[in-house]
Amino acid sequence: MSLLPDSAALDPAGRLSVGGLDLLALAELHGTPLFVYDEAHIRARCAEAVAAFGDGVAYATKAFLCKAMARLAYEEGMCLDVATGGELEVALAAGVPASRLVLHGNNKSEAEVARALDVGVGRIVVDSFDEIALIGRLTDSRASGDPRPRVLVRVTPGVEAHTHEFVRTGQEDTKFGFSVASGAATEAVAALELMGGVELVGVHAHIGSQVFDVESFESAAEVLGSFAVSLGLPELVIGGGLGVAYVHGEHAPSITEWAQATRAALANVGLPADIRVSAEPGRAIVASAAITLYRVGAIKELPGIRTYVAVDGGMSDNPRPVLYGSGYEAFLPREAAAERPRAVRIVGKHCETGDVVVDEAHVPADLAVGDVLATPVTGAYGYSMASNYNKVPRPPVVFVSRGEARVVVRGETVEDLLRLDA
Repeated sequence: MSLLPDSAALDPAGRLSVGGLDLLALAELHGTPLFVYDEAHIRARCAEAVAAFGDGVAYATKAFLCKAMARLAYEEGMCLDVATGGELEVALAAGVPASRLVLHGNNKSEAEVARALDVGVGRIVVDSFDEIALIGRLTDSRASGDPRPRVLVRVTPGVEAHTHEFVRTGQEDTKFGFSVASGAATEAVAALELMGGVELVGVHAHIGSQVFDVESFESAAEVLGSFAVSLGLPELVIGGGLGVAYVHGEHAPSITEWAQATRAALANVGLPADIRVSAEPGRAIVASAAITLYRVGAIKELPGIRTYVAVDGGMSDNPRPVLYGSGYEAFLPREAAAERPRAVRIVGKHCETGDVVVDEAHVPADLAVGDVLATPVTGAYGYSMASNYNKVPRPPVVFVSRGEARVVVRGETVEDLLRLDA
């Protein structure tokens, strides 16, 4: 139960509901695969982030973004961090003021930066010397009365977080930011301070994703804080990356614990109390808010080897197992607390041996074709990384709250798949 959304509850027969709604009924109504998000859970995590870090804390939209999610985060007092022109436009279409947006990206196009300047995004996080030159050209061509964009310089603190190598970003060998150790960060700050068209307001760093070890954040904060102290800038952003538990037995710090440890580390290196310290949580906001529902289509027994359970989704709606070897749990919502003595491998419907949803799942002995099967903690980097591999339509997304469900992203159709074909 610790892996389930906040509002998850069992009825006397053991059937699982979220947001006051029976999951089996939702699967019947909306079909499978289906992403079910607990809206109250998301709001609670947003509120915790604002309480822990204050105004300026930003939801990392790459974790999961649609217009409803953008509106929700904004309503709860968060800014939104966007890393592409597409994410920027979704946030704007949701009614989020541009001043509450932070533009990221290690290779922003001229069109993306120009659009950000035109709409007046709140912050631009600068990632390279080429980008400094690009922003310089664009701001030089603006009218003299236009407001100067506020920018932060992204630095790499040289901290190698204990997480998968593909999502480490704070070490020296990375495509992101300016190295503190090499002096590149100091050079970038000097270049930005000389540019009359921008206002340098702070320093930014991000060490990676799915980080469980608070000490990694503390180490990064010490480097970042020491660098920032000498600059006298009013803002410091420690990025995101806080991990969440995906399987039984894992434990991750809360957003509040993360903030407390970071602030203590910054205070230890003498960061003035009046500097605005902020962060960009994404996974920690939405991951455990969602459950993915599948329907079992085939069960294949290989005597002496293993049992395969095939569901109607797979790597197209959750690529994390094949990308990172990520682990998940699985259960049957019809009797969520049932014993799970049967070891199986849950696989998808794609033409790949690597199309694995749960490598070694434990399920009830009476699992059968037609059952609805659920995997929890799929709210981050499931739908956001979903694809149309094998021309499989992406599933719908529903938000549930207080006994009501609303479709926030409709399921794709074959007509959608054909729409872009010439």
